Amino acid sequence: MERLRPVSDVWMWPENRAIPRGELLDRVRDAQGLYCMLTDGIDAELLAAAPRLAAVSQMAVGVDNVDLSACTERGIPVGHTPDVLTETTADTAFGLLIAAARRFREGMEDVLEGRWGEWDPAALLGRDLHGSTLGIVGLGRIGRAVARRAAGFRMRVLYNKRSRDHPAEERLGVEFRSFGALLAESDHVVVLTSLNSGTHGLIDRAALAMMKPTATLVNASRGQVVDTDALVEALSCGWIAAAGLDVTDPEPMPSSHRLVSLPNCLVVPHIGSATVRTRTLMAERAAENLVAALRGKQMPYCANPEVYG
Repeated sequence: MERLRPVSDVWMWPENRAIPRGELLDRVRDAQGLYCMLTDGIDAELLAAAPRLAAVSQMAVGVDNVDLSACTERGIPVGHTPDVLTETTADTAFGLLIAAARRFREGMEDVLEGRWGEWDPAALLGRDLHGSTLGIVGLGRIGRAVARRAAGFRMRVLYNKRSRDHPAEERLGVEFRSFGALLAESDHVVVLTSLNSGTHGLIDRAALAMMKPTATLVNASRGQVVDTDALVEALSCGWIAAAGLDVTDPEPMPSSHRLVSLPNCLVVPHIGSATVRTRTLMAERAAENLVAALRGKQMPYCANPEVYG
């Protein structure tokens, strides 16, 4: 707010929840700039309701809630916040991997519910990370950061993306695999791909059936990349051993959902970038993008740079 006020009159939704759609559509009618969140759908309906809109800035890296094509067609730059949350989100993904593979949730529940008895050599046996094979679906900034962490655990790292990343292979020692081969060979799979028409429902029944019955699945990308019903079936029927989720479909996921009740599934509420330092940097970068646009300058972090010709 301090950065935006010198360049514009600012109105901010005051509540700690997503702004209702009707309120958003009403508020953008005279707006030149919009500072938004992942919970806000920036689509054709909103753009039609905002004839003066000249810039959109999102406090997130992903922009799957934004119709980039429609914004570009209108000449509206869309700002986002890359780089600042890479390491923090990689920490979260790796933390979920450790917690799910080593059955931390089940152990914590045993303590809380008074089931912790005498030491049992067969109790809560999980899966090692060190010396195992990690498969990363989507080797972008966060994927490469996870690969660097895996090196410290002496993990063999496989990856899959649209095209091979030869520099990453040389620098990080990762190995390219087809999607199916990665699922079949990996002891643990971390999903870090962006959400688009090609990745929506990517981890479906067929994909889960390819994984090892001892495997761990972690999703720290977008909830819709994983078929929720298929994951419930896979965890219930022993197709895979465990899952750790920072994102879900639906999101937020109700506590009554079957996935939440499964003991071999650890669900946290989309906290991938939730540290004081990182969220502050995200907020500042989103403001920086919007300030630049309102001053007639190019956004420093633009998701659709082609808008500038």
